Amino acid sequence: MRALVWHGKEDIRCDSVSDPQIEHPRDAIIKVTSCAICGSDLHLFHNFIPAMLPGDIMGHETMGEVVEVGSGVDGRLAVGDRVVIPFTITCGECDQCRAGNFSVCQRSNRNKALADKAFGHATAGLFGYTHLTGGYPGGQAEYLRVPFADTTHIKVPDGIPDEKLLFLSDILPTGWQAAVQAEIEPTDTVAIWGCGPVGQMAIRSAVLLGAERVVAIDRLPERLDMAEAGGAIPINFETESVIDRLNDLTGGEGPHKCIDATGLESHVSAAQPDTLIDRMKQMIGLETDRPHVLREMIYVCRPAGVLSIPGVYAGIDDGIPMGMLMNKGLTVRTGQTHVARWSDDLLRRIEDGQIDPSFVITHKARLEDGPDMYRVFRDKQDGCVKVFLQP
Repeated sequence: MRALVWHGKEDIRCDSVSDPQIEHPRDAIIKVTSCAICGSDLHLFHNFIPAMLPGDIMGHETMGEVVEVGSGVDGRLAVGDRVVIPFTITCGECDQCRAGNFSVCQRSNRNKALADKAFGHATAGLFGYTHLTGGYPGGQAEYLRVPFADTTHIKVPDGIPDEKLLFLSDILPTGWQAAVQAEIEPTDTVAIWGCGPVGQMAIRSAVLLGAERVVAIDRLPERLDMAEAGGAIPINFETESVIDRLNDLTGGEGPHKCIDATGLESHVSAAQPDTLIDRMKQMIGLETDRPHVLREMIYVCRPAGVLSIPGVYAGIDDGIPMGMLMNKGLTVRTGQTHVARWSDDLLRRIEDGQIDPSFVITHKARLEDGPDMYRVFRDKQDGCVKVFLQP
Protein backbone atom coordinates (compact mmCIF):
# COMPACT_ATOMS: atom_id res chain seq x y z
CA MET A 1 0.00 0.00 0.00
CA ARG A 2 0.95 3.67 -0.18
CA ALA A 3 1.55 5.67 3.00
CA LEU A 4 3.11 8.92 4.18
CA VAL A 5 6.33 7.96 5.93
CA TRP A 6 8.62 9.91 8.27
CA HIS A 7 12.28 9.79 7.19
CA GLY A 8 13.66 12.55 9.42
CA LYS A 9 13.28 16.24 10.05
CA GLU A 10 11.05 17.85 7.37
CA ASP A 11 11.29 14.70 5.26
CA ILE A 12 7.90 13.04 4.66
CA ARG A 13 7.61 10.74 1.65
CA CYS A 14 4.80 8.79 0.02
CA ASP A 15 6.25 5.28 0.03
CA SER A 16 5.12 1.77 -0.82
CA VAL A 17 4.98 -0.21 2.43
CA SER A 18 3.62 -3.57 3.55
CA ASP A 19 -0.12 -3.87 4.00
CA PRO A 20 -1.17 -4.16 7.67
CA GLN A 21 -2.21 -7.56 8.98
CA ILE A 22 -4.31 -8.78 11.89
CA GLU A 23 -1.83 -9.25 14.76
CA HIS A 24 -4.19 -9.73 17.71
CA PRO A 25 -7.73 -11.09 18.05
CA ARG A 26 -9.09 -7.61 18.92
CA ASP A 27 -7.58 -6.01 15.77
CA ALA A 28 -9.41 -4.77 12.71
CA ILE A 29 -8.19 -3.50 9.35
CA ILE A 30 -9.87 -0.52 7.73
CA LYS A 31 -9.64 0.74 4.20
CA VAL A 32 -8.98 4.45 4.59
CA THR A 33 -11.40 6.73 2.74
CA SER A 34 -10.18 10.03 4.24
CA CYS A 35 -7.42 11.34 6.48
CA ALA A 36 -5.95 14.71 7.37
CA ILE A 37 -2.79 16.52 8.39
CA CYS A 38 -2.92 17.83 11.95
CA GLY A 39 -0.92 20.56 13.65
CA SER A 40 0.48 17.83 15.90
CA ASP A 41 1.89 16.21 12.76
CA LEU A 42 3.89 19.39 12.17
CA HIS A 43 5.58 18.90 15.56
CA LEU A 44 6.77 15.53 14.23
CA PHE A 45 7.63 17.05 10.86
CA HIS A 46 9.89 19.57 12.64
CA ASN A 47 11.31 16.77 14.84
CA PHE A 48 10.34 18.49 18.08
CA ILE A 49 8.76 15.31 19.48
CA PRO A 50 11.32 12.70 20.59
CA ALA A 51 11.40 9.00 19.71
CA MET A 52 10.39 9.11 16.05
CA LEU A 53 12.15 6.59 13.81
CA PRO A 54 12.67 6.55 10.02
CA GLY A 55 9.96 4.42 8.47
CA ASP A 56 7.20 5.48 10.89
CA ILE A 57 3.84 5.98 9.16
CA MET A 58 2.24 9.33 9.92
CA GLY A 59 -1.30 10.38 10.70
CA HIS A 60 -3.92 10.17 13.44
CA GLU A 61 -7.05 11.63 11.82
CA THR A 62 -8.53 8.75 9.85
CA MET A 63 -11.80 7.19 8.80
CA GLY A 64 -12.84 4.42 6.45
CA GLU A 65 -14.54 1.07 6.02
CA VAL A 66 -13.84 -2.09 8.01
CA VAL A 67 -12.51 -4.81 5.70
CA GLU A 68 -11.29 -7.40 8.22
CA VAL A 69 -11.81 -8.13 11.92
CA GLY A 70 -9.95 -10.36 14.35
CA SER A 71 -11.55 -13.33 16.04
CA GLY A 72 -11.83 -11.46 19.34
CA VAL A 73 -13.74 -8.46 18.00
CA ASP A 74 -17.28 -8.68 19.33
CA GLY A 75 -20.50 -7.70 17.59
CA ARG A 76 -19.86 -4.00 18.06
CA LEU A 77 -17.80 -3.97 14.85
CA ALA A 78 -18.20 -5.88 11.59
CA VAL A 79 -16.87 -5.93 8.05
CA GLY A 80 -18.54 -3.19 6.05
CA ASP A 81 -19.02 -0.80 8.95
CA ARG A 82 -18.17 2.83 8.30
CA VAL A 83 -15.99 4.14 11.13
CA VAL A 84 -13.99 7.11 12.35
CA ILE A 85 -10.88 6.07 14.27
CA PRO A 86 -10.05 8.11 17.40
CA PHE A 87 -6.39 9.04 17.65
CA THR A 88 -6.28 7.54 21.16
CA ILE A 89 -6.14 3.73 21.33
CA THR A 90 -8.29 2.48 24.21
CA CYS A 91 -8.77 -0.95 25.75
CA GLY A 92 -12.09 -0.02 27.40
CA GLU A 93 -11.34 -2.22 30.41
CA CYS A 94 -8.61 -0.64 32.56
CA ASP A 95 -9.34 1.66 35.51
CA GLN A 96 -8.65 4.80 33.47
CA CYS A 97 -10.89 3.76 30.58
CA ARG A 98 -13.68 2.87 33.00
CA ALA A 99 -13.31 6.36 34.48
CA GLY A 100 -13.55 7.93 31.02
CA ASN A 101 -9.88 8.97 30.97
CA PHE A 102 -9.27 7.33 27.62
CA SER A 103 -6.09 9.23 26.66
CA VAL A 104 -4.30 7.63 29.60
CA CYS A 105 -5.46 4.06 28.94
CA GLN A 106 -3.23 1.76 30.97
CA ARG A 107 -3.03 -1.07 28.45
CA SER A 108 -2.76 0.33 24.91
CA ASN A 109 0.79 1.74 24.98
CA ARG A 110 2.98 -1.15 23.87
CA ASN A 111 6.12 0.84 24.79
CA LYS A 112 5.08 1.29 28.41
CA ALA A 113 8.60 0.93 29.82
CA LEU A 114 9.91 3.70 27.57
CA ALA A 115 6.96 5.98 28.37
CA ASP A 116 7.30 5.33 32.11
CA LYS A 117 10.85 6.67 31.98
CA ALA A 118 9.85 9.76 29.99
CA PHE A 119 6.60 10.68 31.75
CA GLY A 120 6.75 8.94 35.12
CA HIS A 121 3.78 6.83 34.01
CA ALA A 122 2.80 5.74 30.51
CA THR A 123 -0.12 7.31 28.66
CA ALA A 124 -2.31 5.67 26.02
CA GLY A 125 -1.10 4.43 22.68
CA LEU A 126 -1.63 6.89 19.83
CA PHE A 127 -1.75 6.37 16.08
CA GLY A 128 1.03 7.78 13.91
CA TYR A 129 2.93 9.36 16.74
CA THR A 130 6.11 9.00 18.75
CA HIS A 131 7.33 5.64 20.07
CA LEU A 132 6.72 7.10 23.54
CA THR A 133 3.05 6.48 22.73
CA GLY A 134 3.51 3.03 21.25
CA GLY A 135 4.94 3.72 17.81
CA TYR A 136 1.76 2.54 16.07
CA PRO A 137 1.57 3.07 12.30
CA GLY A 138 -0.71 5.96 11.45
CA GLY A 139 -3.63 6.48 9.13
CA GLN A 140 -2.15 8.64 6.37
CA ALA A 141 -2.20 5.47 4.33
CA GLU A 142 -4.46 3.28 2.22
CA TYR A 143 -5.09 0.85 5.08
CA LEU A 144 -4.80 0.98 8.87
CA ARG A 145 -4.57 -1.71 11.54
CA VAL A 146 -6.67 -0.73 14.55
CA PRO A 147 -5.68 -2.37 17.87
CA PHE A 148 -8.46 -2.82 20.44
CA ALA A 149 -10.76 -2.18 17.48
CA ASP A 150 -13.94 -3.15 19.33
CA THR A 151 -13.45 -0.12 21.61
CA THR A 152 -11.27 2.11 19.38
CA HIS A 153 -13.80 3.22 16.79
CA ILE A 154 -16.76 5.53 16.25
CA LYS A 155 -19.41 3.93 14.08
CA VAL A 156 -20.94 6.57 11.80
CA PRO A 157 -24.00 6.53 9.55
CA ASP A 158 -24.12 6.54 5.79
CA GLY A 159 -25.41 9.64 4.08
CA ILE A 160 -23.09 12.10 5.83
CA PRO A 161 -19.92 12.96 3.85
CA ASP A 162 -16.48 12.17 5.24
CA GLU A 163 -15.70 15.89 5.42
CA LYS A 164 -18.28 16.33 8.20
CA LEU A 165 -17.26 13.23 10.17
CA LEU A 166 -13.48 12.84 9.87
CA PHE A 167 -12.66 15.40 12.54
CA LEU A 168 -14.43 13.36 15.22
CA SER A 169 -11.06 11.57 15.24
CA ASP A 170 -9.24 14.48 16.90
CA ILE A 171 -9.70 18.21 16.35
CA LEU A 172 -13.44 18.46 17.05
CA PRO A 173 -13.36 16.58 20.39
CA THR A 174 -10.05 18.28 21.23
CA GLY A 175 -11.58 21.73 20.81
CA TRP A 176 -14.70 20.58 22.64
CA GLN A 177 -12.76 19.12 25.58
CA ALA A 178 -10.73 22.32 25.80
CA ALA A 179 -13.94 24.30 26.21
CA VAL A 180 -15.70 21.83 28.50
CA GLN A 181 -12.79 21.58 30.93
CA ALA A 182 -12.70 25.38 31.12
CA GLU A 183 -16.11 25.14 32.86
CA ILE A 184 -17.63 27.97 30.82
CA GLU A 185 -20.37 30.02 32.48
CA PRO A 186 -22.91 32.24 30.66
CA THR A 187 -21.16 35.43 31.84
CA ASP A 188 -17.66 34.33 30.82
CA THR A 189 -15.19 35.94 28.49
CA VAL A 190 -13.15 33.11 26.94
CA ALA A 191 -9.84 33.94 25.26
CA ILE A 192 -8.38 31.40 22.82
CA TRP A 193 -4.78 31.60 21.64
CA GLY A 194 -4.19 30.02 18.22
CA CYS A 195 -6.75 29.94 15.40
CA GLY A 196 -5.56 26.79 13.69
CA PRO A 197 -7.95 23.83 13.38
CA VAL A 198 -8.13 23.04 17.12
CA GLY A 199 -8.54 26.73 17.99
CA GLN A 200 -11.38 27.03 15.47
CA MET A 201 -13.15 24.06 17.03
CA ALA A 202 -12.60 25.47 20.51
CA ILE A 203 -14.13 28.80 19.41
CA ARG A 204 -17.28 27.14 18.14
CA SER A 205 -17.43 24.87 21.19
CA ALA A 206 -17.20 27.85 23.55
CA VAL A 207 -20.02 29.54 21.63
CA LEU A 208 -22.17 26.37 21.78
CA LEU A 209 -21.49 26.12 25.53
CA GLY A 210 -22.87 29.60 26.04
CA ALA A 211 -19.89 31.90 26.63
CA GLU A 212 -20.90 35.56 26.68
CA ARG A 213 -17.84 36.59 24.70
CA VAL A 214 -15.15 34.61 22.83
CA VAL A 215 -11.89 36.26 21.82
CA ALA A 216 -9.53 34.70 19.26
CA ILE A 217 -5.81 35.50 19.09
CA ASP A 218 -3.62 34.84 16.04
CA ARG A 219 -1.62 36.72 13.40
CA LEU A 220 -2.91 35.28 10.11
CA PRO A 221 -5.81 37.24 8.55
CA GLU A 222 -7.50 34.17 7.04
CA ARG A 223 -7.54 32.40 10.41
CA LEU A 224 -8.82 35.47 12.21
CA ASP A 225 -11.54 35.88 9.55
CA MET A 226 -12.57 32.25 10.08
CA ALA A 227 -12.62 32.81 13.85
CA GLU A 228 -14.75 35.94 13.47
CA ALA A 229 -17.18 34.03 11.24
CA GLY A 230 -17.52 31.54 14.10
CA GLY A 231 -18.53 34.21 16.58
CA ALA A 232 -15.21 35.39 18.04
CA ILE A 233 -13.69 38.84 18.46
CA PRO A 234 -10.31 38.72 16.65
CA ILE A 235 -7.01 40.03 18.00
CA ASN A 236 -3.97 40.16 15.71
CA PHE A 237 -0.99 39.92 18.06
CA GLU A 238 1.35 41.39 15.45
CA THR A 239 -0.57 44.66 15.20
CA GLU A 240 -1.93 45.16 18.74
CA SER A 241 -1.14 44.27 22.34
CA VAL A 242 -2.99 41.11 23.39
CA ILE A 243 -2.90 42.06 27.07
CA ASP A 244 -4.07 45.64 26.51
CA ARG A 245 -6.88 44.54 24.21
CA LEU A 246 -8.10 41.78 26.55
CA ASN A 247 -8.08 44.19 29.47
CA ASP A 248 -10.01 46.74 27.42
CA LEU A 249 -12.61 44.13 26.49
CA THR A 250 -13.05 43.04 30.11
CA GLY A 251 -12.91 46.38 31.91
CA GLY A 252 -9.45 45.62 33.20
CA GLU A 253 -10.51 42.34 34.85
CA GLY A 254 -9.04 39.90 32.30
CA PRO A 255 -10.77 36.91 30.69
CA HIS A 256 -12.39 34.34 32.98
CA LYS A 257 -11.15 31.39 30.93
CA CYS A 258 -8.05 31.05 28.72
CA ILE A 259 -7.41 28.27 26.17
CA ASP A 260 -3.98 27.52 24.70
CA ALA A 261 -4.58 25.96 21.28
CA THR A 262 -1.03 26.79 20.17
CA GLY A 263 1.31 24.49 22.07
CA LEU A 264 5.05 24.16 21.82
CA GLU A 265 5.60 26.09 18.57
CA SER A 266 4.24 29.52 19.45
CA HIS A 267 5.23 32.16 16.89
CA VAL A 268 8.62 33.86 17.27
CA SER A 269 8.36 37.64 17.08
CA ALA A 270 10.76 40.53 17.69
CA ALA A 271 7.85 42.31 19.36
CA GLN A 272 7.80 39.56 22.00
CA PRO A 273 11.38 39.16 23.28
CA ASP A 274 10.64 36.06 25.35
CA THR A 275 9.81 34.15 22.14
CA LEU A 276 13.27 34.90 20.77
CA ILE A 277 14.89 33.65 23.97
CA ASP A 278 12.76 30.50 23.86
CA ARG A 279 13.75 29.84 20.25
CA MET A 280 17.43 30.24 21.10
CA LYS A 281 17.11 27.83 24.05
CA GLN A 282 15.20 25.38 21.87
CA MET A 283 17.88 25.44 19.18
CA ILE A 284 20.68 24.62 21.63
CA GLY A 285 18.69 22.08 23.63
CA LEU A 286 18.13 24.05 26.85
CA GLU A 287 14.35 23.70 26.51
CA THR A 288 12.08 21.74 24.21
CA ASP A 289 9.13 24.13 23.83
CA ARG A 290 8.29 27.80 23.29
CA PRO A 291 5.83 28.59 26.12
CA HIS A 292 5.09 32.25 25.38
CA VAL A 293 1.33 31.60 25.29
CA LEU A 294 1.40 29.94 28.71
CA ARG A 295 3.13 32.95 30.22
CA GLU A 296 0.74 35.38 28.59
CA MET A 297 -2.33 33.41 29.72
CA ILE A 298 -1.10 33.27 33.32
CA TYR A 299 -0.45 37.02 33.29
CA VAL A 300 -3.74 38.17 31.75
CA CYS A 301 -6.21 35.63 33.17
CA ARG A 302 -8.60 36.90 35.82
CA PRO A 303 -7.81 35.68 39.38
CA ALA A 304 -9.55 32.37 40.17
CA GLY A 305 -9.84 31.73 36.42
CA VAL A 306 -9.16 28.55 34.46
CA LEU A 307 -6.38 27.76 31.99
CA SER A 308 -7.24 24.96 29.55
CA ILE A 309 -4.35 23.57 27.50
CA PRO A 310 -5.15 21.33 24.52
CA GLY A 311 -2.01 22.51 22.70
CA VAL A 312 0.73 19.86 22.61
CA TYR A 313 3.88 20.32 24.69
CA ALA A 314 6.85 18.00 24.40
CA GLY A 315 8.99 18.34 27.49
CA ILE A 316 10.82 21.10 29.34
CA ASP A 317 9.67 24.74 29.49
CA ASP A 318 11.51 27.64 31.12
CA GLY A 319 10.30 30.85 32.69
CA ILE A 320 6.83 29.70 33.74
CA PRO A 321 5.68 32.22 36.41
CA MET A 322 4.57 29.75 39.07
CA GLY A 323 4.30 32.44 41.73
CA MET A 324 1.82 34.35 39.59
CA LEU A 325 -0.12 31.17 38.83
CA MET A 326 -0.32 30.20 42.51
CA ASN A 327 -1.10 33.60 43.96
CA LYS A 328 -3.87 34.29 41.44
CA GLY A 329 -5.47 30.95 42.31
CA LEU A 330 -5.64 29.77 38.71
CA THR A 331 -6.79 26.27 37.81
CA VAL A 332 -4.88 24.45 35.05
CA ARG A 333 -6.37 21.59 33.04
CA THR A 334 -4.44 19.79 30.34
CA GLY A 335 -4.26 16.47 28.53
CA GLN A 336 -4.59 14.59 25.30
CA THR A 337 -8.22 14.23 24.35
CA HIS A 338 -10.52 11.57 25.79
CA VAL A 339 -12.17 11.18 22.39
CA ALA A 340 -14.61 8.42 23.34
CA ARG A 341 -15.95 10.54 26.21
CA TRP A 342 -17.35 13.09 23.76
CA SER A 343 -17.96 11.25 20.49
CA ASP A 344 -21.62 10.24 20.94
CA ASP A 345 -22.66 13.79 21.86
CA LEU A 346 -20.61 15.37 19.07
CA LEU A 347 -21.90 12.95 16.43
CA ARG A 348 -25.44 13.86 17.47
CA ARG A 349 -24.61 17.57 17.16
CA ILE A 350 -23.27 16.98 13.64
CA GLU A 351 -26.40 15.02 12.69
CA ASP A 352 -28.61 17.78 14.17
CA GLY A 353 -26.74 20.49 12.27
CA GLN A 354 -25.44 22.26 15.38
CA ILE A 355 -21.91 22.09 13.99
CA ASP A 356 -20.41 21.24 10.62
CA PRO A 357 -16.67 20.66 11.16
CA SER A 358 -15.96 20.70 7.42
CA PHE A 359 -15.79 24.51 7.51
CA VAL A 360 -12.13 24.24 8.54
CA ILE A 361 -11.03 22.45 5.33
CA THR A 362 -9.17 24.79 2.99
CA HIS A 363 -7.22 22.25 0.91
CA LYS A 364 -8.11 18.84 -0.53
CA ALA A 365 -5.53 16.57 -2.12
CA ARG A 366 -4.62 13.00 -2.96
CA LEU A 367 -2.59 10.97 -0.47
CA GLU A 368 0.39 10.95 -2.83
CA ASP A 369 0.41 14.75 -2.73
CA GLY A 370 0.80 14.60 1.06
CA PRO A 371 4.52 15.49 1.22
CA ASP A 372 3.89 18.71 -0.69
CA MET A 373 0.83 19.45 1.44
CA TYR A 374 2.92 19.16 4.62
CA ARG A 375 5.00 22.05 3.33
CA VAL A 376 1.94 24.02 2.28
CA PHE A 377 0.47 23.55 5.76
CA ARG A 378 3.76 24.42 7.46
CA ASP A 379 4.19 27.62 5.47
CA LYS A 380 0.46 28.53 5.58
CA GLN A 381 0.54 28.95 1.81
CA ASP A 382 -2.63 29.93 0.00
CA GLY A 383 -4.46 30.50 3.29
CA CYS A 384 -4.00 26.87 4.36
CA VAL A 385 -5.80 26.03 7.62
CA LYS A 386 -6.61 22.32 7.21
CA VAL A 387 -5.55 19.68 4.68
CA PHE A 388 -8.00 16.87 3.83
CA LEU A 389 -6.44 13.86 2.06
CA GLN A 390 -7.98 10.91 0.22
CA PRO A 391 -6.07 7.79 -0.89
